[in-house]
Amino acid sequence: MNGTLRIVIVDDEPLVRAGLRAILEAEPDLEVVGEADDGADVRGVVDGTRPDVVLMDVRMPRVDGIAATRALLAREPAPRVLVVTTFENDDHVLDALRAGAHGFLLKRARPEEVVQAVRTVARGDSLLFPDAVRRLATARPPSGDELRSARLTEREGEVLRLMATGRSNAEIAAELYLGVETVRTHVGNVLGKLGVRDRTQAVVRAYESGFVRVR
Repeated sequence: MNGTLRIVIVDDEPLVRAGLRAILEAEPDLEVVGEADDGADVRGVVDGTRPDVVLMDVRMPRVDGIAATRALLAREPAPRVLVVTTFENDDHVLDALRAGAHGFLLKRARPEEVVQAVRTVARGDSLLFPDAVRRLATARPPSGDELRSARLTEREGEVLRLMATGRSNAEIAAELYLGVETVRTHVGNVLGKLGVRDRTQAVVRAYESGFVRVR
């Protein structure tokens, strides 16, 4: 993605919003174009500002980040959503990822991690914090279907397993000695067969089903 990234911050704590704004607006390619203090207000702010990325708090008093994420991503064009949370092992984070969030960020993250997280989510070709996603997704017993009904090819299965490690398309291409465009095609096929909208949801489902196992 080229040019300035437009960002909306959604959090019920003014201090958190102010801190995130200060961090992001210190970067020449990042611009905070709007804020909301509850999930109930997100759609109006997004409609008025057309952001590329929404930083979404999980826990808010009226409409939480899970419901707000689901509502945002049901529309086209939809921004990319980066969930912001206090606790790494919060079950609400996994629910937000299932709802379509593209990654998550801890509120205690360093400023450079916040900036990198926004850029990673905006780019969309790699998974944000795969280790944390894995821990959340494997906290519950696997469903056992191992995605058999999806009928992934052997190569698609290899790509999905590498996606689950957080590798980008370029890194997967290097690992499998393929072209980046070929990997992009395989990723698209995986998403289509799994019936998910992005690689985060695909990886969550892969871990939950047992297709990708923790070592």
